[in-house]
Amino acid sequence: MSGRQNGRPTLEEVAALAGVGRGTVSRVINGSPRVSDQARDAVARAVAELGYVPNQAARALAGNRTDAVALVIPETEARLFSEPYFLDLIRGVSAELAEADKQLLLTLVRTEAERQRFENYLAAQRVDGVLLASVHGDDPLPDRIAKLGLPVVMNGRRSEAEPVDYVDSDNIGAGRAAVAHLVARGRGRIATISGPLDMYVARARLGGYRAGLAEAGIAPDESLVATADFTEEGGRLAMRELLERAPGLDAVFAASDVMAAGARGVLREAGRRVPEDVALVGVDDSTVARLMDPPLTSVRQPIEEMGRTMTRLLLQKIAEMSGAEQRGGSAASEEEDEEQRRVLPTELIVRDSS
Repeated sequence: MSGRQNGRPTLEEVAALAGVGRGTVSRVINGSPRVSDQARDAVARAVAELGYVPNQAARALAGNRTDAVALVIPETEARLFSEPYFLDLIRGVSAELAEADKQLLLTLVRTEAERQRFENYLAAQRVDGVLLASVHGDDPLPDRIAKLGLPVVMNGRRSEAEPVDYVDSDNIGAGRAAVAHLVARGRGRIATISGPLDMYVARARLGGYRAGLAEAGIAPDESLVATADFTEEGGRLAMRELLERAPGLDAVFAASDVMAAGARGVLREAGRRVPEDVALVGVDDSTVARLMDPPLTSVRQPIEEMGRTMTRLLLQKIAEMSGAEQRGGSAASEEEDEEQRRVLPTELIVRDSS
């Protein structure tokens, strides 16, 4: 018969023999109460006659749950293990899942082939929900996961109008606080090293930088803006570019501690003292900031708490979806949707670099 895989009877064959729809068979196998006794008996007879064994039999016996959650990071191994941000995020996610007795599946998705492979993995219902981090603006994965019917929560967002549930930090406030601090220190030629502008987080921090300048009455100067990629080497390249274009700069707001570390190395090579000649501020308040020489002033975002919060939201969505299936389905209200989009506050931590 068509649709049969590896000689095993398929869900479609069970449905045809029972004289019901595929969805009815699926509901019977998953123990849904939304099936008539007549349909349930017909499906049971067809299953027995064909010898059909659901691929997810163990999953059904366990209450239609895998007790596993995927954390997807679309970055390379090198960036994952070199940036404290991701390690802190994983720590928060892992701690919250452990308390809920759930398994963490960490996945790196870097190419379209890997994305497609992961989507196929999700379609096989091997996880109960997905957490996404470091998502770029054109990434279709969040929408594709949602279309599969899986609960999904993002760390950050792709745009101001993000439709997928997320937990973010106040990135605009981070840029404004950094600039206000540098202005208070008497700096007037304040440059910035931005992250990649296809990421909302980078655009938001850049927007905060520009808002801070406007509030201080400082005219914007695009020669003081350089774009990088949130890596140390990117910070180095951007700092060299800024020194060539604007040698008179007296402060730099780097959109991450890691990029600030790269900028610090270039400033030292150029004979610029920090903070005497150039004040330096980063974002994250990571171990990088505390170990730099001099220690880096940084805007702290609660990374581990973001990991915990997004995990709690996802587990809540999983529980609500399970309950809705048992009740016959129900849509969340707009008020409930709003509660799934959270922005956590940031805090400036002043150290010797400014």
